[in-house]
Amino acid sequence: MKLLTAADHTPVIDNPAVLVLANDADPFAVSLDGVTRIDLHFPKFTDGRAYSQAFLLRRRREFSGEIRATGDVLVDQLAQMERSGFDVAVLRADQKLDIAQRVLAAYPGYGVGKYQGDAVDVEPHFAATAA
Repeated sequence: MKLLTAADHTPVIDNPAVLVLANDADPFAVSLDGVTRIDLHFPKFTDGRAYSQAFLLRRRREFSGEIRATGDVLVDQLAQMERSGFDVAVLRADQKLDIAQRVLAAYPGYGVGKYQGDAVDVEPHFAATAA
């Protein structure tokens, strides 16, 4: 997962290739034609609707472009975001990039050679190697 600081993220204005989806929007109700990036917003870290949106976009809509987490994004959420289908997380301004990198590194079972499936790679490591 790519991590960005709040200062590194520029909100998108009038770009048809980028879809900014409100956290109460239905992922099935939007057209993905020509969309290469979807920004999903966390208004509060306790509001997890964007996790469901990311999962549905990856698994049911088969969206293969970038899914970016914006808003109230804390380092504690990163492993679950990655498993739900997010590619990029824009950290809240008070979150430190070096700590976020350490948090992600603490969950090696979710990356390459992982033991559990997720929104992007459904099969767990042991099932893929057994074939």
